[in-house]
Amino acid sequence: MNDRRYDSILTGAAVAGILLFMVFLATLVLQSIPAIQANGLGFVTGKEWNPVTVKFGALPFIAGTLLTSLLALALSLPFSLAIGIVLGEYASESKISTVANTIVNLLATIPSVVYGLWGLAVVVPLVRNIELALGVPPYGVGIASASLVLAIMIIPYLSSITREVLLNVPSSVKQGALALGSTRSEMITGIALPYVRSGILAGVLLSLGRALGETMAVTMLIGNATRMPTSIFSIGNTLASIIASQFNEAESDVHRSGMIGLALILFMITFIMNYLGRRVIQRTGVHHGI
Repeated sequence: MNDRRYDSILTGAAVAGILLFMVFLATLVLQSIPAIQANGLGFVTGKEWNPVTVKFGALPFIAGTLLTSLLALALSLPFSLAIGIVLGEYASESKISTVANTIVNLLATIPSVVYGLWGLAVVVPLVRNIELALGVPPYGVGIASASLVLAIMIIPYLSSITREVLLNVPSSVKQGALALGSTRSEMITGIALPYVRSGILAGVLLSLGRALGETMAVTMLIGNATRMPTSIFSIGNTLASIIASQFNEAESDVHRSGMIGLALILFMITFIMNYLGRRVIQRTGVHHGI
């Protein structure tokens, strides 16, 4: 009897979750129809964003979102894996691990506006000096600055997951590899990491989702220009940053509809990324880790 009641509760929760998802998606679709009708396919492929002429093209913001997020993920990946491996394997039982893990977790709790202010004070001058050395316009703000700060923001997520999944590798598997003559590094790279690669891929997905949706820090650092980025030193906008900076100042209902349309695109990008990531995890054929 209790099992049936428990199953009924789970079924009801699942149905409620699906209905909530459908209502959320339907709201975004319906609210974005005016802007899509006014611009057609150009709403996704267009490069001009001009509320005065009712020209709404989201391509510069899509490019800015993907470029910033993927660059941040690429920058953070080696550091995240290194931190996770050190904390999960080399210092898993020491006091240093406890302190370091606490510090890494604290990085995840820092408000994004604080990261943005820190980026303006530290990262922007550094990037400006690099731009002067390379002979590009020394904006300081732009894709590069936003990506660097975003990379720091997502390091705690992937490093923590890497540490946790490595700690879940059975000690018998590790000891067996060492008993066969493997060194510590060979055991980690040849046994432990392949054993938990699905968990690490899940951490990459979580980090990418965090990067795609970040708003405040990116808004403060990316330059807020409605133009197509041509390099990592270009100023631009992401889908999240343009919504944050313009939604409350929308000049018309169509302009506001365009903002909601951008939210719909961001939602779809996140959904597609997660779907593709899940497919990659399934294709690995590994069921360990997370």
